[in-house]
Amino acid sequence: MERIIRRFAGTFILISLALAHYHNPNWLWFTAFVGFNLLQSSFTNFCPLELILRKIGVGR
Repeated sequence: MERIIRRFAGTFILISLALAHYHNPNWLWFTAFVGFNLLQSSFTNFCPLELILRKIGVGR
């Protein structure tokens, strides 16, 4: 599960950086959102993506 979450986070960060570079700098807010979620999950052990993945049956 952790590997899947890291892949999602890395993919989202790279996509949002590319969108910020080529389209609109406001996409950096999405990058900050992903980073904030990674940071808070390291303290609280709560990850919204993990809940979503478990509900659709991934990682069981």
